[in-house]
Amino acid sequence: MKPEFPIGLVITEVRKMTESELKNEGWEYEATYNPAYALVLSDGSVLYPSMDYEGNGPGALFGVTKDKEGFAIG
Repeated sequence: MKPEFPIGLVITEVRKMTESELKNEGWEYEATYNPAYALVLSDGSVLYPSMDYEGNGPGALFGVTKDKEGFAIG
């Protein structure tokens, strides 16, 4: 199911996923090797990357800054 998010939500926090969130997804967690991150939106929704559509494990976030510098989180 694909939720509809209202326009105007903002990211209020970027944090590591909690043990409870990881457990709910059935994911193993190795804090020093492969941390899993979550994006918390202003309405309380939480987004996190997955390595694939089946949800077999956490994934990385990639992006580009306003200065066109690439980065990765995760």
